[in-house]
Amino acid sequence: MKTISIPQAGLILRIVLGITMLSAVADRFGFWGAPGAPGVAWGNWENFITYTQTLNSFASKSTAGILGALATFFEILFGIFLIIGFKTRIIALGTSGLMLLFAISMAISVSIKAPFDYSVLTSAAAALLLSATDRTSFALDNK
Repeated sequence: MKTISIPQAGLILRIVLGITMLSAVADRFGFWGAPGAPGVAWGNWENFITYTQTLNSFASKSTAGILGALATFFEILFGIFLIIGFKTRIIALGTSGLMLLFAISMAISVSIKAPFDYSVLTSAAAALLLSATDRTSFALDNK
């Protein structure tokens, strides 16, 4: 029985992490459905910014808007770059750092349980592991 190789496992990590990040972005723009629909966390930008303000209780509404926009920018950038395998090591480190920031904010502002319930720490650990992988299959980095 043949086992999966490190480059193949890295490809899976890249794709799953990238889709996870882009799925969260899709939710805040309503692509997964309207607010309150089954499986929808936010459903629109306004609800996402309200949640961002919850996680950053020190922030005013305008500051939460900036933080939400920055998080969204990096989730889109990191998500796309992970999927195509561009600058994988650096992007994976950035992804891990972003997930850790989310986890810390959730633990402080919501509950210590929240980052575990939403697998934020699992994503951070997966991204950190990906950053330590020398090569992944089907990546632009390989050329």
